[in-house]
Amino acid sequence: MDRRGFVTAGMAAGLAGITGAGGTVHSLFSRVPGWATGKTLEDGTIRLSSNENAIGLSPAARQAVVDSLDIANRYPGSHRGELMEQLAAYAGVKPENLVLTNGSTEVLQVAAQAYRGPNKPLVLAEPTFEDIGDYQQTESYHVIAVPLTSKHEHDVARMREEASGRPSVVYFCNPNNPTGTITNTAAIDEWIAEAPETTTFIMDEAYFEYVSAPGFESAVKWVEQKPNVVVARTFSKIFAMAGMRLGYSISHPDTADYLRQFVVQNCPNELAAAAGLASLQDSGLIDRSVAVNDESKAIVHATLDELDLEYLPTEANFMMHRINGDLTEYQQRMREAGLLVGRHFPPMLEWNRLSFGLPNEMDRWASTLKDFRRKGWI
Repeated sequence: MDRRGFVTAGMAAGLAGITGAGGTVHSLFSRVPGWATGKTLEDGTIRLSSNENAIGLSPAARQAVVDSLDIANRYPGSHRGELMEQLAAYAGVKPENLVLTNGSTEVLQVAAQAYRGPNKPLVLAEPTFEDIGDYQQTESYHVIAVPLTSKHEHDVARMREEASGRPSVVYFCNPNNPTGTITNTAAIDEWIAEAPETTTFIMDEAYFEYVSAPGFESAVKWVEQKPNVVVARTFSKIFAMAGMRLGYSISHPDTADYLRQFVVQNCPNELAAAAGLASLQDSGLIDRSVAVNDESKAIVHATLDELDLEYLPTEANFMMHRINGDLTEYQQRMREAGLLVGRHFPPMLEWNRLSFGLPNEMDRWASTLKDFRRKGWI
């Protein structure tokens, strides 16, 4: 059995209950109208540079958006109550623990504003997701960037040292973007348990639904006893709603009340709320997202193994892999071949971040990369 056959066969049983016929991912797309959206743009270019969920909106979410157009002239609110109830059940918390936002990036903006202070340390990894670092530029923070360890994990011990003895804000992106790696949460938990309330932990869990590796636990378990823990999550990734901007924070009720003073009013918009609610009610959506992501990841693994190119273990919908040669030149050559791949993430300038598309799109990437090898470019 070839690689594709092996992967598809491995998923068939899991998809059987979803599709009703036990077919492959390809046949699933063929039977469900509007699903084969992928990451291919109108001109044929494939965008593998943004960490979007390639399967597209759930059919139920698409219909919910259409059905809600009749109330799009009204201020938001029709779906909010039920969305809060369903989301609380999904997250295993109470509605009063939740704050709805325009994507999880608004959680990071709100946190940067809410916990600012004159020259207050903002301790984060390098490299990591850029947004909280960007939002602090209009505030009064002292940014302390701590390099990842040799295993590309957060250096918890050094971050703890940098934050100790003074009020601080600490940002963990776990799984980390752009590396896709996880940091074992045992050391983080030890720090949270012992830290004073003047140390605020912003825990970015945008990709947590993709994690299967041991050693990871959500920080949500801390929110009832630790008002200084704020968990940021999103509908952009596993629920494929990146373009609709729906995120949320989970925190102690007192903390949630405080954060609401900083969020955009009338959020989320009516269509995003309807899509979010329908997505939560689509019981097979997460399994479908993970199954397609796993098949695309397997294609990338096999290709990089064949070409003997190093890559990092990923627990997300993207991967960091080494390239041979200049990164800018590599990206340009990929662009000329109709593939948009990562961007620069200093100091990892010998690595490229590759976002996963549909399996057929990753096949095209694999073919292009092998052609680069034949030409001596990588």
